Amino acid sequence: MIAAVESDLAIIAVGAAIPDRVVTNDEISQRVETDDAWIQERTGIRERRVAAEGQTVTSLAIIAARQALERADIAPAEIDLILTATASPERSFPSISALVADDIGAHSAGAVDMLAACAGFAYALGHAVAQIHSGLATTVMVIGSEVLSGITDWDDRGTCILFGDGAGAVIIRAGAAPTKENVVVELGVDGSKGGDLVGDLTSRNGKPVDRNIRMNGNVVYRFATQAIVDSTRRVLEAGGWTQDDVDLFVPHQANLRIIESGVARLGFPSERVVITLDSYGNTSSASIPLCLDYAWCTGRLQRGQRLLMMGLGGGLAWGTCLIRWMGEPA
Repeated sequence: MIAAVESDLAIIAVGAAIPDRVVTNDEISQRVETDDAWIQERTGIRERRVAAEGQTVTSLAIIAARQALERADIAPAEIDLILTATASPERSFPSISALVADDIGAHSAGAVDMLAACAGFAYALGHAVAQIHSGLATTVMVIGSEVLSGITDWDDRGTCILFGDGAGAVIIRAGAAPTKENVVVELGVDGSKGGDLVGDLTSRNGKPVDRNIRMNGNVVYRFATQAIVDSTRRVLEAGGWTQDDVDLFVPHQANLRIIESGVARLGFPSERVVITLDSYGNTSSASIPLCLDYAWCTGRLQRGQRLLMMGLGGGLAWGTCLIRWMGEPA
C-alpha cells in the first residue's frame, strides 16, 4: 500500500535513550569464534549498546519521549496519540505506549504499540500520518524502543554480532510546515518469507520457548537490498519527487553492505545518508529515530529538510516515509 497526501504536517522534535554500556566486537569474540575485522567487514558494526540490568523497553522509551517533549517545547497534554514500535517488549500488556503516556503526563492521549520488527518505526510513522490526515489527531508521538539483548542468543555468531539496544522518539504535528506538499508513505510485507527472520518471545502450547532471534541471512540480505531500492523509487514517484528533492536519507541500520548497495543503485551521495550502525548496531525499530537524533545532535538536521526514512526486516516487512523536518536546531 502506498499513498501521497498533501499536508503541512512535519516532524518537530526527536529524542533518544542510549544505554551507557558498550559491547565491542572484541568482547563478543571472547564468547564466539569471530573477531573485530570479520564483523566489521561483513556488517559495518564496531560496537553496540546494551541495556543495563533494570533498563527496559519501557524505561528507555520514557527517556526518549521526555527528551522529545523538551526539545519540542510543548506540554504533554498536547499529545493526542502515542505509537510505540517494538519487537522486544518486556510484557504483552499493558502497552509500552500506555505506560509512557502515564509517565509523561499525556493523560488525554490514545496509546497503542505496533509490531513490525525492524520496519516497526516506519509503520508507526505511517499510521501517525494517517491519523493526522484523517483529522483524528493533531500531534502524535512515535517511539521506537528495543532491548534486543534480552532475546539475543549470545552463543549464535550469526545474530549476536548484529543487535543493540536503545530508543528514539519523534513528535509529528499538523500545521508545522509552512506550506502543504506531498507526504508519502509505503507499507508492505512478504509473509511468505516470514520464517526467514523470527524472534520468539512467548510460550507455545503452554511451554516456554527460547527467547532468541533466528535468521536466514542470505534470504534476508537479498530481500533487503532489493526492497530498499524498489520502495524508495515508488515513494519518490508517488510524491512527484526526485532523489534531488531528498535532503537526508535515513535507512534502517541493519548492515552496511545493504545500505551501501542501495545508496549506490539509487544514486544518493554519501553526505546525504545517515549512518549510526558502526556505533549502535542494529537496534530494530529504534534505528531510524536514533539516526535522526544523531543527525540533530551533529547539526545535520536543518529546518525544512525533506527526510526519506526506510525500515525493513521481520515479516518480511518494509516501510518507507518521506516527511519534512521542522524542528529547532540543536
